[in-house]
Amino acid sequence: MMAAVRISDHPAVAHRLAELRAETTPRAQFRVLMAEISAFLAYEALADLRTASVAVVTPVGEGECWEIVEAPLVVPVLRAGLGMVPGVQLVAPTCDVAHLGLKRDEATLAAVCYLDGLPSDLSGRRVVVCDPMLATGGSLIEAVGLMRRRNAARVQVLSVVASRPGLARFQVEAPDVEVWCAAVDPALDERGYIVPGLGDAGDRLFGPPGEGLAARGWTTAG
Repeated sequence: MMAAVRISDHPAVAHRLAELRAETTPRAQFRVLMAEISAFLAYEALADLRTASVAVVTPVGEGECWEIVEAPLVVPVLRAGLGMVPGVQLVAPTCDVAHLGLKRDEATLAAVCYLDGLPSDLSGRRVVVCDPMLATGGSLIEAVGLMRRRNAARVQVLSVVASRPGLARFQVEAPDVEVWCAAVDPALDERGYIVPGLGDAGDRLFGPPGEGLAARGWTTAG
């Protein structure tokens, strides 16, 4: 792996990842684990956030402390990336959040943007892209390209599980972008899913599309 890729070897991350992968893990616990792993990744990735000294009065006196003064822009790639945001916010409470909707064309596996909630000008901003699964790499390549065109000063990617082929493709297209992940799996299946991976992260976080409506006897329009 190139220097821009950091793979966590922390036992606390490995333990949570094993539970996250298990198909028997219920949805509510899956969401908790996703947020916790994301917080661990963000803790490492954002260790160089800008800080400034501040005087704090304690019950027994006054002392100098430090507070974060940088406001990174956290960009969850919808919809699975939403599951990572609470963990990142825990580490960087000063962050802003902007949504980016990218879906994969199941025939070509190409990324298609359907929602662009990013500021038009990212000059001077650190952007932290959250996508639990770096599978083919197409969505993240599209996301990074969009941010570069808007002059982002620095782009970092947080991804819980990456595939070796997807990561290799991403590194060719964006060799200067840091990728922080909990694991790198060896392969993709014919659908472009990571193997062994953890399944469809969006479905495991929020349920298959329309599942909640069907349970209530409703149907989607059209």
